[in-house]
Amino acid sequence: MASGREKAYAYLKDTVLTDPEMQGAFLSEQELADRIGVSRTPIREALLLLAAEDLVELVPKRGARVTPLTGREVRELMELRGVVERYAAQQLVAAERVPLEELRSLLERQRALTGAEDTREFIAVDHRFHASLVSAVGNALLDRHYDSLRSRQVRAGVVAVYNQQGRQEAVLDEHEAILDALAGGDAQAVCAAIDHHLESTLTVLLAG
Repeated sequence: MASGREKAYAYLKDTVLTDPEMQGAFLSEQELADRIGVSRTPIREALLLLAAEDLVELVPKRGARVTPLTGREVRELMELRGVVERYAAQQLVAAERVPLEELRSLLERQRALTGAEDTREFIAVDHRFHASLVSAVGNALLDRHYDSLRSRQVRAGVVAVYNQQGRQEAVLDEHEAILDALAGGDAQAVCAAIDHHLESTLTVLLAG
């Protein structure tokens, strides 16, 4: 069974921090404690963990503030994702170990989540699409490194969808292009498709 701190940490990271309306907002410890069903102590402990990850800012006498994603942070996130995802794609194509069935299944799951109320789940599946590609390489250290980007990746994805009408449909097309290139065994085309996908997301985020 998860501890109070673990429950608070997961809720904050997966629900509160990914809410576009909460970017830059101060958090109420008591309100969060009531919502999650724990005391304020686990909330404080979870906030300290998130502060160590630079996901929240602890402001003296005011409390915890959700740290908005800056333009520089978004650029660095996309740059780092590109390095990892291109490497993964090249390794898998060369070894002919691309998890096509899993990726197709995730893409079809995304296609069923294009409503405004499905945005967070859509982006959660989006992350799994990319993470599945990385995980298939079989490098545990690489997996952990990529997973450390998850919260920022999901936050950026949700904000991008909110910032631009039709972004969900564009993501589906971009994922389809990545999948087609993987199925064709063309590593250069896969890398180009990944770059286009990340650059499109970056453009939407910086324009928002």
